[in-house]
Amino acid sequence: MSRVHRLTQLMQALRLGSGPHTAAALAQDLGISARSVHRDIATLRSMGAVIDGAAGYGFTLIEDNALPPMGFRDTELEALVLGLREVQAIGDPDLAEAAAAALKKLEGRLPPSQANRLRHAVLTAHRFERPAALEISPSELRQATWDELEVRFGYSDVKGAITERQVKPLSLIYFDRSNVLVAWCCLRQDYRVFRLDRMRDLTVTQTSFRPQRVALLRDGLARLKEQAQAKPRPPAV
Repeated sequence: MSRVHRLTQLMQALRLGSGPHTAAALAQDLGISARSVHRDIATLRSMGAVIDGAAGYGFTLIEDNALPPMGFRDTELEALVLGLREVQAIGDPDLAEAAAAALKKLEGRLPPSQANRLRHAVLTAHRFERPAALEISPSELRQATWDELEVRFGYSDVKGAITERQVKPLSLIYFDRSNVLVAWCCLRQDYRVFRLDRMRDLTVTQTSFRPQRVALLRDGLARLKEQAQAKPRPPAV
């Protein structure tokens, strides 16, 4: 692990949680010695990070001056907090953890007054019903989508019939009660929307469709929009 990478990892560890973080715990998380932690804390302080604490007590990040401050209007800040807390409420564990980490990073880059507003934002998000439990790994599916690799899975339709699909994954969309994958289906030779809670036995293949994802997604969303608009609507009453 390079020194720069280690300092970055240490700063992120300090951002997470309220502290204090002991040198022993930080050393175990980063896979380094406690002595290295103390040296790196001194380096971060010299770079402008305000870190409270000392050996035997633990360390708490007070102000993250190692990164340039960011400025947001109050409504922009509330919108960011609301969006990230919504992800914490509806996302799978990896996404929820990433949203929490992003909030901590954002807090560290804000001026003190706005960091305080972020910690005590008036907007939040809560879901009494979370999306159904999944039999596949959404993290693997997201990575395959980024990597533009085709995936295979078993899919159960509304009647319970199961078919084997191989698709080009294009985008994941989070709805109120379910999450879906927009994809080009190799079986149907057309765009399809698959509910994640009806997918099972996900396999990421080595068949690449790079660099087609952006163009396919644009055309697929346009096609799905046309299909939705073409559906008959009930008469107004």
